Amino acid sequence: MTIPTHTLMSPLSTRYEPLLLRHPANPILTSKDWPYSINSVFNAGATRLADGTTLLLCRVEDRRGLSHLCAARSRNGVDGWQIDAEPTLMPSPNEYPEEIWGIEDPRITFVPELQQYVVTYTSYSRGGPGVSLALTKDFRSFERYGVIMSPDDKDSALLPRRIDGYWALIHRPMTTLGSHMWISYSPDLRYWGRHRLMLEARRGAWWDANKIGLSPPPIETSRGWLVLYHGVRHTPSGCLYRLGLALFDLENPEKCLLRGDSWIFGPEAEYECHGDVDDVVFPCGYTMDADGDTLNIYYGAADCAIALARASVRSLLDWLDANGSSGRRQRAGDL
Repeated sequence: MTIPTHTLMSPLSTRYEPLLLRHPANPILTSKDWPYSINSVFNAGATRLADGTTLLLCRVEDRRGLSHLCAARSRNGVDGWQIDAEPTLMPSPNEYPEEIWGIEDPRITFVPELQQYVVTYTSYSRGGPGVSLALTKDFRSFERYGVIMSPDDKDSALLPRRIDGYWALIHRPMTTLGSHMWISYSPDLRYWGRHRLMLEARRGAWWDANKIGLSPPPIETSRGWLVLYHGVRHTPSGCLYRLGLALFDLENPEKCLLRGDSWIFGPEAEYECHGDVDDVVFPCGYTMDADGDTLNIYYGAADCAIALARASVRSLLDWLDANGSSGRRQRAGDL
């Protein structure tokens, strides 16, 4: 019997080799490190400050189950963390009612044009999660814009420069089309439009079927925006969060150039497999070393701790070349 070629799966072109290497000190931050009583710490945005200090803006869940954000600083990005003695950014439901059930999962983008850091985060309202935005110069005072994407929406990050004169925001709304990654544009960071579907969750048995979302902010390379995204597979024992790779056009970031077919990093270590939510690796931030190639990727592990993995931009792009598929938009029924 002849099998039609369009039904064949393309074979893996290389054997499995780890692209993200776990740091031997993992997990690098847990609730035991906190200067005040909390339940857990995870899903941290990351940046490197002008003096070389690594700053993590951590999601901290208190013992009620509500989250706030707290900054931790380290000279080497691994240990010796100096943690704010009090929450750095607390929900303010009287002024921002969309924050009544907490604020979560920050991503940090330094914007040279503004000479400020833009923090996008999930604000948890009665209507569900939405996207909020704040600006800061020092992670001590913040100019809050409030909600910019109404529920149900999350997994957001701003690109560091304008595209055709407009700011660009990647986010993950829940729509009748499903849980896919979208990109939207704004002249002023407050009012958003030109919503475009950016990357679709696949269907069927794929590792990233039905639900995907942005992980850390996109990484600008000479070849395009390199994006690590998470896919959620529903199994009989629960959800399984793993990471994949895609590459998007620099000047038209809604255009996908390459997308990896397989996942590149998943929960394997004990601190990733067992916690408040088992089987989760969830990065929200990275820093780049002075060599312009080494990535320090900070990720939440099992919703209980923060861990660190290192990767090479060059190796990630090489892997996409060897294992990626063309970014040609496929019909949803074919995914």
